[in-house]
Amino acid sequence: MIVWAFNLLLLAIGILVVGLIKPKWLLFWMERPNRYIIIGVSAILLMAAAILFGEGNRQNSPLSEVVKKEKAVTTESPSDLVK
Repeated sequence: MIVWAFNLLLLAIGILVVGLIKPKWLLFWMERPNRYIIIGVSAILLMAAAILFGEGNRQNSPLSEVVKKEKAVTTESPSDLVK
């Protein structure tokens, strides 16, 4: 999920830069494109990327704690069970 967050962040920054320079390129269907729409779309994408990044970090922390724990060593062997 963190990789998706970085990809969405790059997309949002790209849309913001291109839209602020030439809004007609992104809003080609409008007669008079507005930069406020570009800023709004970029802000929504940036917030979505931040949420994805936070959720990705939150989901990975319990997984990393599980990996760090030592596994219990069993002392029984199959030959001990058969008598």
